[in-house]
Amino acid sequence: MNIFIGYIFLGLSLSAPIGPINAAQLDKGIRGGFWHAWFIGLGAISADIIYMLLVYFGVIHLLDAPFVKAFLWLFGFFVLLYTGIESIKNAGAITVADMRGNEASLASSFLSGFLMSLFNPLSILFWLGIYGSILAKAANTYPMQQLLIYSGAIVLGILLWDVTMAAASSVFRKLLTIGVLRTISMLSGLSLVGFGFYFGVQAVQLLFFH
Repeated sequence: MNIFIGYIFLGLSLSAPIGPINAAQLDKGIRGGFWHAWFIGLGAISADIIYMLLVYFGVIHLLDAPFVKAFLWLFGFFVLLYTGIESIKNAGAITVADMRGNEASLASSFLSGFLMSLFNPLSILFWLGIYGSILAKAANTYPMQQLLIYSGAIVLGILLWDVTMAAASSVFRKLLTIGVLRTISMLSGLSLVGFGFYFGVQAVQLLFFH
């Protein structure tokens, strides 16, 4: 049981550092409330599970080729840049009507989170490095059934953090003034653009200086 809780905390600690998903969740939560923010997280978790399965079946090493990594960095750059610019553009347009739930569909929130996480090479590096090493160690120590349970505990930890982020952004939405919410949305957008440029620099380095 202690090991199971340990893996839940591992999932929590992996999600907690500020990154593109957290910034997007905050922005979506301010605009559309809890469910939109949570669906960003669910989309990201879905991509994480795909990578977990790739590590589990040993396929992820195919994604380690420089060309493939450069493509992922580049695609991630475009996804984050587009999302960030949209957030900045729309920040000034947040009104009381937006606070009543006038927001895009939950499916678009899910897809946004899914693409952000799927085309995030940092996700690949994490799942290959951290989860890969956990899997290698656990495979020699625990039976297959326990291995699946502990993998589920990591996902549960990530899920708990997503619920926390969605709830926090939803509370901000209800308690803060329109002006403050616009500022937070603007900062979230700038954060996404910043992560996007970081991804772009990584792509250029891989393509031209590797």
